[in-house]
Amino acid sequence: MSFLDPGAASAAPDCTPASNKPPLRKLILNWSGEDLRFEGGPEGTPASILDSTGKAGPSPTDHLLLAFAGCMGVDLIDILKKSRVPVEQLRVDVLGHRAPDPPRRFTSIVMTFRLSGPTSADHPKVERAVNLSRETYCSVLHTLRSDLDITLEICLD
Repeated sequence: MSFLDPGAASAAPDCTPASNKPPLRKLILNWSGEDLRFEGGPEGTPASILDSTGKAGPSPTDHLLLAFAGCMGVDLIDILKKSRVPVEQLRVDVLGHRAPDPPRRFTSIVMTFRLSGPTSADHPKVERAVNLSRETYCSVLHTLRSDLDITLEICLD
């Protein structure tokens, strides 16, 4: 069916994805009816709140930074566990720098991984885990623009 087809106006639109491949992840986002606030996520899971004002939850761009930090955090914990590096605590500090004009995309991101548990002797393994996440495993990072300036830092407490 074509939108230019005169007969198309009377027929119900086909809202199925154009691709024949089934989606790997399906999420639903609903406007709450208030301001610029939305709720959503995968069906059957607790909803995430996205709020442009930041009053009811993080903004969509804050969610993007959280997703990036969370993706790398998951990779680090998983890789370090397999490398037998003890991790008592992991905190990820993220600074996102945005362009001043629309679309106000992130132009650079600085991420600092603060770990308790690993010793200075474990530092090479922590660096390896960060690099593996950055170069291979973090799907959120690999979804972002390739010209995004990313700095990753490690602090062992």
